[in-house]
Amino acid sequence: MIEKDFVTEGLRRTKIDEYLEKELERAGYGGMEIQVTPLGTMVIVYAERPGMVIGRGGKTVRQITQNLKNKFDLDNPQVEVKEVDVPELNARIMAAKIANMLQRGMHFRRVAYSTIRRIMGAGAQGVEVTISGKIRGSRSAVAKFTEGYIKKCGEPATRFVEEGFATAPLKPGVLGIVVRIMPPEAVLPDKVDILAPIAEPAEEIVEEEVAEEVVEEEAEEIVEAEEDLESLEEIEEVEEDLEELEAATEDSEEE
Repeated sequence: MIEKDFVTEGLRRTKIDEYLEKELERAGYGGMEIQVTPLGTMVIVYAERPGMVIGRGGKTVRQITQNLKNKFDLDNPQVEVKEVDVPELNARIMAAKIANMLQRGMHFRRVAYSTIRRIMGAGAQGVEVTISGKIRGSRSAVAKFTEGYIKKCGEPATRFVEEGFATAPLKPGVLGIVVRIMPPEAVLPDKVDILAPIAEPAEEIVEEEVAEEVVEEEAEEIVEAEEDLESLEEIEEVEEDLEELEAATEDSEEE
């Protein structure tokens, strides 16, 4: 069944991710991608320190490639290592760093606030750090620290928000750390951009003023012409009246 194949493939990807996270913990493991090509299976590994992933003379990456082929039955696996450009914006790397600091005995509040400052300083729109476990005493508790703007639900939360998880085994018990980051390049559907009014070039303004002056002059000429026409019509009417008056006078004299 197709559904069974999807489940099997997803389970294999999860196991590969857990294996790489365990093997590359010191290298700052930041996630992986699997791409199936005609030549084989390309496994892209993101790490903060790619030199530790490759190893001396490529020993480590060859060992990882061999294990991927034997343990997980990948067809001709090829491992490509890429460096994480901004580790502060990678949720998995920052969750692992918080776990390491908690294991060294640092207070959870200090760790959370310092991590949030680093993430926001890298340009993130928002960050949420959740630490759960026996952080205050013998009873389990949850501490949540949030700064900035971060989506909690809906399609933008699954599409844009990056989430990382790590555990910190301590003497009282195991602490769980969840880091959620809203990257700076995320453009939300409800974002509104207010555009400034566009200033017209000086040449266009001058041309418009000249055109307005020409129109005004033409309008004045038209008004003057109409006034002249009206005066001519009045003169013609006066002349007609005079002619009629002269004609009436002549008729009266003849009588």
